[in-house]
Amino acid sequence: MKEHRKKMTAPIIITVLVILYYIFYFGMIITTIEPKLAKILLGVIPLILSAVSICVCVQRIREIKGGEEDDLDKY
Repeated sequence: MKEHRKKMTAPIIITVLVILYYIFYFGMIITTIEPKLAKILLGVIPLILSAVSICVCVQRIREIKGGEEDDLDKY
């Protein structure tokens, strides 16, 4: 069980760092870009990428819990 926690640590940390980066990016877009349409269009991109990052992290955690530590075996 402890071994699974070790393997889940890296994906979780990377996901949190990526989401923090996207939040910072989103904040910069909101504060620097003037046209409202551009804010919306460029602001949606980091939100979508954050959601995708979370989904990928959840999938990876399920793989680790299921015993699939190495994805390359599938290919």
